[in-house]
Amino acid sequence: MAVFAIADPHLSLGCDKPMDIFSGWKDYVGRLERNWRAVVDDNDTVVIAGDISWAMKLEETKEDFAFLNNLPGRKLLLKGNHDYWWSTRKKIEDFLSANGFHTMGIIFNSAVALDTISVCGSRGWFYDAESDADKKVLNREVGRLQTSIAMAETSGLEPVVFLHYPPVYGDEVCEEILSVLKEHKIRRCYYGHIHGAACKKAVTGLFEGIDFQLISCDYTGFRPILVR
Repeated sequence: MAVFAIADPHLSLGCDKPMDIFSGWKDYVGRLERNWRAVVDDNDTVVIAGDISWAMKLEETKEDFAFLNNLPGRKLLLKGNHDYWWSTRKKIEDFLSANGFHTMGIIFNSAVALDTISVCGSRGWFYDAESDADKKVLNREVGRLQTSIAMAETSGLEPVVFLHYPPVYGDEVCEEILSVLKEHKIRRCYYGHIHGAACKKAVTGLFEGIDFQLISCDYTGFRPILVR
């Protein structure tokens, strides 16, 4: 059983929000499906680190979720900044069950053990949060990350962290998030959110002892990357 990761599929099969208008995104749904099927088997797991669907409401995700559900492997979803449909754990899990999306689950104040690693994480937040509103969200995300990592640690397996927002970008650091990773001696962290030319400043590789990897769709060539 292998574990893969990707972020930012930005699916819009049930709404009029195509990504093809952006450079490098032509036929992105078809490319994602072909590349996914080329590397992922039914016994594998794929972590999708946010910006999954452009749907505004949970019930509007059906076509996007049906597409993901029918791809090989188990999918673990984390929230991104554009996942406006995201709701409570119970509502999401009830929705997945009611619609037969049995290959899908969420990471939300939780962790999932997968053989030698435990998948954990949260959305994260801006590295330059300055307003009171942003600081409030950041503190909440720090708490969720702490909770998720703590749950992963109970498994005795290596906690591997997935975030939507990058904890480091260029010369900027979200100290609140990075301090949590360092406190728990996290060795690997995968993140999305960064696209196009902005990827040039993305931190990939070791930073303060942590291996950071950008996994946004357009950066990976719309191909899930191997985690384990």
